[in-house]
Amino acid sequence: MSQQPPAPAVQARGIAQTGPWGRVYGPLDLDVPHGGLTILRCPAGPGRTALQMTLAGRMKNKSGSLTVAGQTGAKKIFAASALAAIESLDSVYASVRVVDLLTEQLRWDAPWYSFVRKANQAAYERVCRPVFGDLPLPPLDAYVENLTELDGLLLRVALANTQRRPVLVVGNIDQVTSDANQRTLVRRLAALGADHTQTVITCTVNDVDPALGYRLEIPVDLNSEEE
Repeated sequence: MSQQPPAPAVQARGIAQTGPWGRVYGPLDLDVPHGGLTILRCPAGPGRTALQMTLAGRMKNKSGSLTVAGQTGAKKIFAASALAAIESLDSVYASVRVVDLLTEQLRWDAPWYSFVRKANQAAYERVCRPVFGDLPLPPLDAYVENLTELDGLLLRVALANTQRRPVLVVGNIDQVTSDANQRTLVRRLAALGADHTQTVITCTVNDVDPALGYRLEIPVDLNSEEE
């Protein structure tokens, strides 16, 4: 007896968001398959950011229906999703060291009654190696301001993804300005979803080379003004 294919990670029908000055995005339909990396190709601006926040349960759609990882309603979607590399939400102070960020995240994840010591190299490898892959990890005592664009973004993804929730939404790959580093970033995000235990979703304004290993690229008409 053949197994049924897994349900899509995201099913959206007619979702829309409005703000004080009118429409932010939508109405739009969206289907993201389970597993792998899906890239949403859409223009930069508040509409794109709001859509990503909606898909991660950080913002409630004003209209339409949305199911993410089998969950409906912003609170349940929030619990099933992680959100990384959204500048207004997870930006960090440049003068903070990597070890301090990692320690803070480990303490945040731990039960309230647990005592969590300062993060060591073993904890660093456990949290960040799945995201960095065979790329070298920045030194634990490095300051964020001294990290490369790529390392800084991968670190933010790793810290957001410590609990490996079913859906991971990652800002946009255009934050990394080097073409070579963008290609590396796409490969690393595709690797996170390769075993299909997690679905990764990101955005860009440009077409992306299919050879980089992502599963699907979806053009999205946000129907909203760009910034």
